[in-house]
Amino acid sequence: MSRTSRTALMAALGLITATGATATVFGTTAGAATPGCKVDYSITNQWSTGFGANVVVTNTGDPTTAWTLEWSYAGNQQVTQGWNATITQSGAAVTAKSLSYNGTLATGGSTSFGFNGSYSGTNAVPAVFKLNGVTCNTATQPTDPPTTPPTTPPTTPPTTPPTTPPGQKADNPYAGAKVYVNPEWSAKAAAEPGGSRISNQPTGVWLDRTAAIAGVNGGMGLRAHLDEALKQKGSGELVVQLVIYNLPGRDCAALSSNGELGPTEIDKYKTQYIDPIAAILADPKYAGLRIVTTVEIDSLPNLITNVAGRDTETANCNTMKANGNYIKGVGYALNKLGAIPNVYNYVDAGHHGWLGWDSNFGPSAELFKTAATAEGSTLANVHGFIVNTANYSALKEDNFKIGDSVNGTSVRTSKWIDWNQYTDELSYAQAMRDKLVSLGFDSKLGMLIDTSRNGWGGTARPTGPGALTSVDTYVNGGRYDRRIHPGNWCNQAGAGLGERPQAAPAAGIDAYVWMKPPGESDGNSKEIPNTEGKGFDRMCDPTYTGNVRNGNSMSGALPDAPLSGQWFSAQFQELMKNAHPAL
Repeated sequence: MSRTSRTALMAALGLITATGATATVFGTTAGAATPGCKVDYSITNQWSTGFGANVVVTNTGDPTTAWTLEWSYAGNQQVTQGWNATITQSGAAVTAKSLSYNGTLATGGSTSFGFNGSYSGTNAVPAVFKLNGVTCNTATQPTDPPTTPPTTPPTTPPTTPPTTPPGQKADNPYAGAKVYVNPEWSAKAAAEPGGSRISNQPTGVWLDRTAAIAGVNGGMGLRAHLDEALKQKGSGELVVQLVIYNLPGRDCAALSSNGELGPTEIDKYKTQYIDPIAAILADPKYAGLRIVTTVEIDSLPNLITNVAGRDTETANCNTMKANGNYIKGVGYALNKLGAIPNVYNYVDAGHHGWLGWDSNFGPSAELFKTAATAEGSTLANVHGFIVNTANYSALKEDNFKIGDSVNGTSVRTSKWIDWNQYTDELSYAQAMRDKLVSLGFDSKLGMLIDTSRNGWGGTARPTGPGALTSVDTYVNGGRYDRRIHPGNWCNQAGAGLGERPQAAPAAGIDAYVWMKPPGESDGNSKEIPNTEGKGFDRMCDPTYTGNVRNGNSMSGALPDAPLSGQWFSAQFQELMKNAHPAL
């Protein structure tokens, strides 16, 4: 996938949305200076002898690296099956502990878990919760919980109607929901030494050619994935993540991810690709799934950075800008898919190392609006945007800020930052969201960040800022992202798994996701004949010395990589080794 830098150009310029009863409790995290937690407990489904529940924990106090949530039931409720937490029960007392991938909660960060349970008689919502040993309540100072559970539960089970009525989308589809685990990817991950540690993680399903709708080489097609999702769903909510990725003249600035459709084949894109996908997603059989579609990565940003007037110009991108088929295709997809009540469209918005400069940032947001209102679509068809898809930009750089200076010189002048306005994906995603809302997108617009390969952990991870001898030593010594250049995008050496998928981790962010399945190649490191339309891009060649789009730097790519999308065991092992948080 094409990832563009601005080096040469700048040189030239000089919480729950499920059904049922809900309890919301505020309180204090242990060690926090101010009230520190919010707990949303929701009964999502209930029948004569059982129920499903979801719990969202939001940390509003000091950051924590692990959490334990405790409560007691007033009746005889028994937890029978849980997910996204280790849940144990002794009598009426229940304890839920964080897992390795969701224990870290920044201030304002949230995570969710769910479970099924049994009951008889009444099924009252617990009255008191304790987070890390401290009572959660509405008072400024924590108070001890009652020594006995409430003795006057409701005489009948809660009958509150769904908080998200039929036909109305949830504000955040990930909140209170499980996310689909692709069994094909899971099997490949589990077959790797140590892979079982992450093989149960949810990843995106890539529909990267027309044949993928029915299934390629005996693999699962779209219906097969949705049928499997229904099995995984159970009684709660479940999100299925699809990557819509087959525009005419796809990824005009790269070769490894070129697609099957030529630049002018917009009618084929509509009738042979989008229409069949929409028909399947609209099947009433799948109406109970929350279907997230990430729409056409690497397309619209190329119309800003890689066209005439930019020193990163490519002829293919000029063609796609001139014929308008990227805009037409994205608008058509948003219109067709957005008309389906349980589909949530998220449009690709590049990443900070591509669009973070003022000359790219604003024009990109305007272009996103143009595409979202093309081909009969409206802004209402866009539920949010996704950043860093299949890329490596760090989630958050802690050791330097964009406003820092060294000996009176701004860090923006460093070779790495190169006058960018952003240092990481979280700050970029939140700023892009604000810009898009200012242009007329919904004020509840949500962002997704692909954290599948941006952890940059391992022994080389810096533990503090760099030396103050110059802006370059300061930035380079402290940055987590260890790529040679932020324009490098193919099978990057030293990369690691990032934050595990989780809902509502920060303000304006619907979820951290693994949209790019870890272990799937970005592109082949040498010429490989194929029938998939995928070319050989020198950015995937570890011996390549670069071009203007990556500051004429080495590519930083791993050797011996297969075609894009194919399994790359060596990369998978490196991602696990360098995971942050560590496995």
